[in-house]
Amino acid sequence: MENSYKAKIESFYKGHNRMPTYSEMMKLFGFKSKNAVFKLVEKMIDAGLVAKDHLGRLIPSERFGEISMLGLVKAGFPAEAEEIKESVSLENLLVGDPEKTYMLEVDGDSMIDAHIEEGDMVLAEKTSRAKDGDIVIAEVDGEFTMKYLRQKGGKSWLEPANLNYKPIYPERSLNVIARVTAVIRKY
Repeated sequence: MENSYKAKIESFYKGHNRMPTYSEMMKLFGFKSKNAVFKLVEKMIDAGLVAKDHLGRLIPSERFGEISMLGLVKAGFPAEAEEIKESVSLENLLVGDPEKTYMLEVDGDSMIDAHIEEGDMVLAEKTSRAKDGDIVIAEVDGEFTMKYLRQKGGKSWLEPANLNYKPIYPERSLNVIARVTAVIRKY
């Protein structure tokens, strides 16, 4: 099946947050009949790219939105390229539990030494538990922030990853809301 059809459906899904109807796919692909769309959809279902729900509506499959993974790239001395033809779903790679995961845009520079910069996106998984050294989203004395969680001798505090900021020791409360699981940066 042609990758351009897959790309057009993925682009539509990204822009509309839903799968296109058969009529919309006719226009999207430049087809003259819904029968041509039906045949293409059947091929996509057979390839595992899309599925149908219990009402027969088109829905994304687990493989929907996967990108090709070609292999390793050397960051040291140049080496001969080895092509590995696999695909990987970014959602499966980055999101452990979709029900508990959300994305936040970073505002500020207190975590730059952890390679988290203003404008980056972080994925955070809701939890009230974290261990010493985890990067967390926490509520401290009624305000929310992202920092390293530090624990020692039964005490907990938040530590920035920028020497221009001081650790935050709670006066009243410190509650872990989520643990940061990934950082996304676009160039």
